[in-house]
Amino acid sequence: MNQSVIPGDRAASGSAAAGHAHAHSRTRTAVLDGAGLRSAIASSFVKLAPRHAFANPVMAVVWLGTLLTAGLTLAGKASSPALGWAVTALLFATVLFANFAEAVAEARGRGQAASLRRARKDLVARRVNTVLGGAEARIPAAELRPGDYVIVSAGDQVPADGEIVRGLATINESAVTGESAPVLREAGTDRSGVIGGTHVLSDEIVVRITAEPGHSFLDRMISLVEGANRQKTPNEIALGLLLATMTLTFLVVVATLPFIAGFVGATLDPLLLVALLVCLIPTTISGLLPAIGIAGMNRALASNVLAKSGKAVEVAGDVDVLLLDKTGTITHGDRQATAFHALAGVDDTQLREAALLASLADPTPEGKSIVRLARVPGAPLDEPAGAQFVPFSAQTRMSGVDIASPGSAARSIRKGAMDAIVQHVRSLGGDVPAELVGRVEQVARGGATPLVVSEGRYLLGVIELSDVVKHGIKEKFAQMRAMGIRTVMITGDNPLTAAAIAAEAGVDDYIAQARPEDKLARIRQEQAGGRLVAMVGDGTNDAPALAQADVGLAMNSGTQAAKEAGNMVDLDSDPAKLLEVVRVGKQQLVTRGALTTFSLANDVSKYFAILPALFAAAIPSLAALDVMRLSSPTNAVLAALVFNAIIIPLLIPLALRGVRFRPASATALLRRNMLVYGVGGVLLPFAAIKLIDMLLAATVGA
Repeated sequence: MNQSVIPGDRAASGSAAAGHAHAHSRTRTAVLDGAGLRSAIASSFVKLAPRHAFANPVMAVVWLGTLLTAGLTLAGKASSPALGWAVTALLFATVLFANFAEAVAEARGRGQAASLRRARKDLVARRVNTVLGGAEARIPAAELRPGDYVIVSAGDQVPADGEIVRGLATINESAVTGESAPVLREAGTDRSGVIGGTHVLSDEIVVRITAEPGHSFLDRMISLVEGANRQKTPNEIALGLLLATMTLTFLVVVATLPFIAGFVGATLDPLLLVALLVCLIPTTISGLLPAIGIAGMNRALASNVLAKSGKAVEVAGDVDVLLLDKTGTITHGDRQATAFHALAGVDDTQLREAALLASLADPTPEGKSIVRLARVPGAPLDEPAGAQFVPFSAQTRMSGVDIASPGSAARSIRKGAMDAIVQHVRSLGGDVPAELVGRVEQVARGGATPLVVSEGRYLLGVIELSDVVKHGIKEKFAQMRAMGIRTVMITGDNPLTAAAIAAEAGVDDYIAQARPEDKLARIRQEQAGGRLVAMVGDGTNDAPALAQADVGLAMNSGTQAAKEAGNMVDLDSDPAKLLEVVRVGKQQLVTRGALTTFSLANDVSKYFAILPALFAAAIPSLAALDVMRLSSPTNAVLAALVFNAIIIPLLIPLALRGVRFRPASATALLRRNMLVYGVGGVLLPFAAIKLIDMLLAATVGA
């Protein structure tokens, strides 16, 4: 992965916190906005339609129970009309509150979706025939197709997603990322991707369109933040099947109760049977389950990470191995040349000149720093006549320049990794002095990166490139380790440098002298061992590994191929964001587990409230189960139903915000869930139902 830092991007990452705060405030505004709240209430009634209502088996049973109790009351089959309508109203409220939980979660993204729609509204494109221009035609952006070329000048908006094929420009992406700092995008680099709706601030570029109308980055983002295209995660599907099975089981049990009651001469009120069924089935977690899934994606978006599916967020919480590039992720990624080490018999000036010539056309920060360090004050920085620059590639792992000057001998200068330069020199018939290995090891043991310089078949010396490990990164890796996640650093550095940086950063393992295919091989190796793998990438050469990884985090500043291959896109283009993504995924899993535990524990208390009310008259000995000493069987049923209904809206903030997550082992998390949400889920309903019963008794008495 190319981790070269571009001036605009450094500013953007420097103010990432501001972008995050902006995203958080934008999300909260969407929840608290009066119009959004009214929309959520209206949506709660719309979701009563059978197509939506029966998508959730548990709430479908509650909805059918509502219709049944209403029918029984109208037919005069209820023990009293007041009780019949009270039970019906409470069941109806339970369904509405469950719908409201999902509607509020969906409303979290509507404010941002509206701003995104405004960003792409009425865009006009300047379409041309070829990369070099040609006949120009102004057409609506909606008519653009993949393969079309458009010109975008300073002050214009990018009409659709694409790749810059000519030129470079600074671009304001705040409409998408919430980050006001401009970024630099340039043709022929790993930072050539542009997004429709963003503003070009300077220069002029030619963009090749890559997205079909309606399938752009913004279109997908709008659909995802609104929840329209949310797919259920595997864990959510499994939990849904469990809840449906429990509901069917309780339905069979309640349906057989009248026959059992007949053996003891008891007659059961059908209204009370429906109430018992609704209180025993897991309505709380079923009502909150869609909201938890949508909120997980929104929490990722609040961190400026666009998840292409809820599955991606959840899988992040189960990750076993993190693959991270060293440069830009573990280190600051701003390697600078700090020293030259000439070999014996080589003049320091000769080494500096060779390094300077090899780096004049090198656009990377490393290359520019070599030029600054090697340049003699006042010397010109023009490339010599007849110079042909040899760019760096992942295969050769070296770069340089060939100079063919009339009247003088041709020169061939190379700089790169030691093994690559040594192989190059030997291929030309040169010798490798033993001193070189010692010089390289000396630089590498200090945690710096050594670049070897050669001219023709002669080795000249070593350039020392120094980078700095990011502050606090070791603590973050320690947190990952506490969660059972192993970290693996990937770097193109030699083994000694890699070992020094790995020890300083605190990673568990490292891969040195890595090529793109090495990343893919390591991911497959880990997956073959049954582990889930996450990685970050931004270049086209990262696309295979991003697609293979269980969680592939692509940089927004990267190529279109990388963004299409990954299942997440980091809008801030901060490779270290993968650590935050894992935290978001863990929080979603913990939240679902905590609320499931709480919901199932609630049923114990509601069981002790309603069952004595059903059989108290026929079987006086069952009165011993009335541990809450409720005022009457009728009030017991109503109190349980009131609690069953109101607990759903009361838990909506927790479902949306998520249960607070602390790095810990699975055993520790389970123990905490059982203690806080299991025991608490049993005790809270006892107290709440007793309080509601007292209020009902006082109201009836008044």
